[in-house]
Amino acid sequence: MLLGKTRKIGRHIQEIETGEKLTVTEKIEDKDLLLYLGLTNDNNPLYIQHDFAAKTQYEKPIVPSIMLTGIITSAISKYLPGPGSHITKQFVSFPTPTYHYSIVEFTLEIKEVNVQLNNIIISVLAKNDQNEIVVDGQFYVTPPLKEKL
Repeated sequence: MLLGKTRKIGRHIQEIETGEKLTVTEKIEDKDLLLYLGLTNDNNPLYIQHDFAAKTQYEKPIVPSIMLTGIITSAISKYLPGPGSHITKQFVSFPTPTYHYSIVEFTLEIKEVNVQLNNIIISVLAKNDQNEIVVDGQFYVTPPLKEKL
């Protein structure tokens, strides 16, 4: 229950099929970066200071990789398979940096469903507005079990 309201649970393993896809598009705004930096107390100048970033190979501030991972984990928790699911393992690479104000499209796809282990594998590919891959990964997820009566 959330503030007196019953929350809908995500889909159970029997309701999930290989090949299902979900696309989420996010624009990385200053408010998102500031919230992340405030919550984590991460003061890496590469993420926020233009003068510092200009002296690096990135040339301008970049988005922390963990913020991109957070968008993925949020999509898993909200939609695929949804509330009650839990990520047990992940393999993620960030081949191209993501810059402030980028629009990133995340595509999640169910690659494997293991009913016996109550586990699914979700592949994730995210591209920026220049069609460059910024995230490539696999997430192992345990969908919610049916509630016991």
